[in-house]
Amino acid sequence: MIEAIGLTSSPRKELPPAVDDVSFEAHAGRVTALLGAPGAGKTAVLRLMLELQRGRGVTHFRGRPLHRIPHPAHEVGVLLGDVPGHPARTVRGHLRMLCAASGLPGSRADEVLEAVGLVSLRDERLGTLSRGLDRRLGLACALLPDPHTLVLDDPARGLSAGEGRWLHGVLRAHADHGGTVLCTTTDPKEAARTADHVVTLDGGKVVADQEVREFARTRLRPRVAVRSPHAARLSALLAQEARSARRSVEVVREGGNRLCVYGSTCAHIGETAFRNGIVVHQLADEIGDMGPGAGTAERAGGGAETAADDPRPTPAEPAAVASLTPVPGDHNPPEETGAEEPRRGWRRAGRPPRGDRALPAGDGLPPPISIRPAPRPLRPVRYEIRRATGIGTGFLVAAGVLVVSALTAVLLARVGHTPQPRLLAAWPAELPLPPAALGAGLLGALAFGDEFRHPALAADRGTVPRRLGLLTAKLLVASATALVLAVLTVGCDAEVLYLVYGPELVEVPADWLPLSAGWLALVTGCACAGVLAAGVFRSTTAGVAAVVAVPLLVVPLVRNVPAGPSGRTPAPLSERLREGLPLRWPFGGERHLDAVLRLVAQPVGGALTLSLAVLLCAYLLTGLRSRVR
Repeated sequence: MIEAIGLTSSPRKELPPAVDDVSFEAHAGRVTALLGAPGAGKTAVLRLMLELQRGRGVTHFRGRPLHRIPHPAHEVGVLLGDVPGHPARTVRGHLRMLCAASGLPGSRADEVLEAVGLVSLRDERLGTLSRGLDRRLGLACALLPDPHTLVLDDPARGLSAGEGRWLHGVLRAHADHGGTVLCTTTDPKEAARTADHVVTLDGGKVVADQEVREFARTRLRPRVAVRSPHAARLSALLAQEARSARRSVEVVREGGNRLCVYGSTCAHIGETAFRNGIVVHQLADEIGDMGPGAGTAERAGGGAETAADDPRPTPAEPAAVASLTPVPGDHNPPEETGAEEPRRGWRRAGRPPRGDRALPAGDGLPPPISIRPAPRPLRPVRYEIRRATGIGTGFLVAAGVLVVSALTAVLLARVGHTPQPRLLAAWPAELPLPPAALGAGLLGALAFGDEFRHPALAADRGTVPRRLGLLTAKLLVASATALVLAVLTVGCDAEVLYLVYGPELVEVPADWLPLSAGWLALVTGCACAGVLAAGVFRSTTAGVAAVVAVPLLVVPLVRNVPAGPSGRTPAPLSERLREGLPLRWPFGGERHLDAVLRLVAQPVGGALTLSLAVLLCAYLLTGLRSRVR
């Protein structure tokens, strides 16, 4: 079950908070609806529950807050707004990427696609899906890890009547098998048809917390809305007249000067007010949820409640019940268990809990996951590889880098006066970085920046979770991509120069090993800097800007650092290390150490090392701050 306690959003300057002390419960095996007009605070409540927005209060999912759950996606399935995915990714690729993120086998994506009816569209791009198909995919993403709880923000918005019935049938089936369902809606009739419990919000506060029968009795009957500065006196007069005339009239006192009168007419109330000299500011017929405070009613006349007051279908109405199923014939109407027991999500006595048996084929839900694999070190790496290869952006960037590098190398060779190492790297002295380094930095920045633009792990803590495993996977994949890009760039440049100018420009230099090490370190460092900067600032642009800032800002800073008389150079350091050890370095390790230290001593190398250290510390500090918060 869900227990929301004292949810309050942060204040907004001089305005009241969007959510103010909201508390309610959503029980397992039932569908709970958060009802309210646009701007009532429904989405803010869900974001506070999922710890996606700052505020006060706590929400327990089966007794634990979200940040105390090891794998939140396995406990809570979330759909907030549209499907949080890159529009160029395919439906099946998006689900397989989420499978890798949750540690699930890739076949789980096909099972969920079959359950939501998207098998024939698995190769379609997310950006081409209609509103109804987008809702189906969003529900598939929420059901993917077989969560116990579903939290959905207005899932039926913009759907046709048939799509809405299918969606509500799937939610009902999830609750029928012991799950907890919490969804928001702006339509009171939809809440009455599909929910077992309705929590009404108005102005960021809970104004009613009712069972669906009580909600339908007090909110959906035709009524007369009255506003008067003498509402209390008018309420007493109407109650007195109803008792003396023995008529069934119910007067509901709401906040301020508003009354809702059931069982009367505008003409009768207007005449009563005129006879007693009461000023009336509003007198209108209403139906539906048009005002706050339906839970406190003052009864006048003591009229008996009838079944006609509740428009929600009962178990005795098999035709109405069948209309809520995803596919005709999927469910049979349950037998009556007693007139005094309210209807609870078509639950049948003796049904085993979720996960102990396979679901019937017509239930509209994917089969449960009986054994969930333990987390493995390669899980984030699988996710990152599928994220990077699922769209063509990375391949286009790499192809552009190769073309620009080849053209730049040809132009530099034609102009002349360019050293061979810079010629093979296509790095003119006028550019702060070669095209390969800029491309690697862009690919690294996209690794985090695209996730903040199109979040894929919304159920985790924060839009994109700040986990060291995920960061390590991104750094590994970005470094491997940068190494491949660096080798391909030099190879393509050498091949083009050989075809255009002959073999004299592509001879292997004598110091090729340190030059190769420096080249690979430069490109890899730019890729890692892009990853870290995009993770810290949550922006692809900021990641690329951090890469460009290394030669433009950090290199001059490093060069201007004064070298005092006591300064030490890398060579004496390597000699001291070599002399201080009793055994010799294996495989000539002192030479490699000396080469590494000389690379770091270079202005660009030192600036890049300093930038990586600062960005890594900033990332760790922001991650620690989010965990403490």
